Amino acid sequence: MLSRFLAGAVCAAGILVSSCASADPGYYPWSNFMASFSAVPREVVNFPSNHEPGTVIIRTGERRLYLILGKGQALRYGIGVGREGFIWSGVSTVTDKREWPEWTPPPEMIRRRPDLPRHMRGGPENPLGARALYLGDSMYRIHGSNEPHTIGTAATSGCIRLTNEDVIDLYSRVKIGATVIVQR
Repeated sequence: MLSRFLAGAVCAAGILVSSCASADPGYYPWSNFMASFSAVPREVVNFPSNHEPGTVIIRTGERRLYLILGKGQALRYGIGVGREGFIWSGVSTVTDKREWPEWTPPPEMIRRRPDLPRHMRGGPENPLGARALYLGDSMYRIHGSNEPHTIGTAATSGCIRLTNEDVIDLYSRVKIGATVIVQR
């Protein structure tokens, strides 16, 4: 944690810019540092389940995502969920995964928010964050966020939002074809 703090502070101050290079282009140590202050830390928890390891269970009421590890354990992440009227439940499959995904707001969202861009390239300013897992043929995603303060809240249009640090971790663990169960 101290090394993250120092790296973030050094990069934020613009000192030793070469030390700010990352294996993940566009992912700034400062955002990594800020995400480490999440009010909902990632942790391994007891989670008795008959689901296969690699299954993702999302409990929107708890605002938590569980990645089943097996042997009665899961990795728990804090999430942001859909606001009132945008909460959903069901079973889906991870059909695609993208690093620094591009974003095209659906027409329904544009009607609600005409100020939104019609398309955004991937990068730190993109609302999908550092990674996205695509769920079936739906418009919903499990994705990162450039607004880590929204984790633990109901603020999305139905997507499941994690800190960029957590979505990078989840992305590395979840395979295409994984089952995703969304429960209220």
